[in-house]
Amino acid sequence: MAYKISDECISCGACSAECPTDSISEGADKYEIDGESCIDCGACAEVCPTDAISAG
Repeated sequence: MAYKISDECISCGACSAECPTDSISEGADKYEIDGESCIDCGACAEVCPTDAISAG
């Protein structure tokens, strides 16, 4: 199950830089995770400064 990014996201980009599959991209209001390519590794959640990322 892919990770999700909540509205707590401040669009800092830390998660995108850590994603080994490039599944995270900048959306209109916050970063977004592509559920099809996310491998559920949790690397993004570990670096999020606002804890905006959680398991789907």
